[in-house]
Amino acid sequence: MAPEERIASLMDGLHSILEEAVESPSHWQVLLDASANLWRYSGGNVALLMMQMAQRGTDEPTLVAGYKEWERHGRTVLRGEHALWVIAPRTARVQQMLLPDGTHQRIPLGNKLPKGAVDEGKKTLITGWRGQAVFDVSQTEGTPLLVPKPGPASSADAPQLWEPLTQVARAHGFSIHVTEAQFGLTSGFTDFSQRQVQVGGWLNAEERVAVLAHELGHVLLHGPDDKVGRLYGSSVDHRGLAEVEAESVAYTVLKAHGIDRGPQSASYLSGWADAVIEAEQSAGARGSSPKQPASRVDIAKSVLGRVTATSKDILEVTDPPGLGGKVPVDVSPRAQGQDPYVGPQPPRGPSRGLEISGP
Repeated sequence: MAPEERIASLMDGLHSILEEAVESPSHWQVLLDASANLWRYSGGNVALLMMQMAQRGTDEPTLVAGYKEWERHGRTVLRGEHALWVIAPRTARVQQMLLPDGTHQRIPLGNKLPKGAVDEGKKTLITGWRGQAVFDVSQTEGTPLLVPKPGPASSADAPQLWEPLTQVARAHGFSIHVTEAQFGLTSGFTDFSQRQVQVGGWLNAEERVAVLAHELGHVLLHGPDDKVGRLYGSSVDHRGLAEVEAESVAYTVLKAHGIDRGPQSASYLSGWADAVIEAEQSAGARGSSPKQPASRVDIAKSVLGRVTATSKDILEVTDPPGLGGKVPVDVSPRAQGQDPYVGPQPPRGPSRGLEISGP
């Protein structure tokens, strides 16, 4: 298959997945579950990996890498296995410069700057997209890998997330206030004017963590300057699809830590399809700009990308058990005579190890 044809095929598959997600909230929740496991991947690539594994009639992907990367970790792709495909950017390095007339321009790296131009440094640009072949760990054999996976967390484990989540808030210039005051009928509220997040003091420790994770979704996604987010609800009162986005972030982050908020998140996530359709109608009425999603599939793709990118930003701080779907860059500890665990640190908290020694 030609590269252009492969990209077109992958995009068609992603379009179908998102159409299904709009039709059914359960499909949206399945995407979030997979994103919690493969949180280092983009939402679109998570969906594509799920689709291709399902077509093979095999389990969902758990740990994915390219052929040579598996070799670096002492594992080889099984004979007869076919690659999974993800979408990766084509990039180019360019030289940025300021011309004497005050305009900015980019030229290919290595070209000589025009007379009088000021060097503004180098930049990597995305010039297009390509298909990248990868394989799930279940398609390989070789050096055993002990992959930590989050197990069911108890209510006693949830409070451990409070401090890492507050670190995320502080990094974005927000303070956290646990208060008995209630804004409307909500358990939490984000005040952009005061740069504060309020969390209900009457909640138990687990609920406080869940509410804080939800409000962080608003902090990272729904500020007054977020033009795309305005399609999804007011940046002040967080209505419409903005609420689904925030709860999807909370659901994904907590799920990655082994905390299943399915029943508690149901009321938010069940309104997913209606919220997408409402946002589509709103975009049509306002005359959405070319950079803003207009069709319901475009909106679903936008939301998936925003949710998974935001979840990744949070999870890089909270550091859940597991590897997020990607093998670390360092070589396998077993190859160095160490314990058969691949990762920057040993598994922590309520997790279990899955030792993979063969196909």
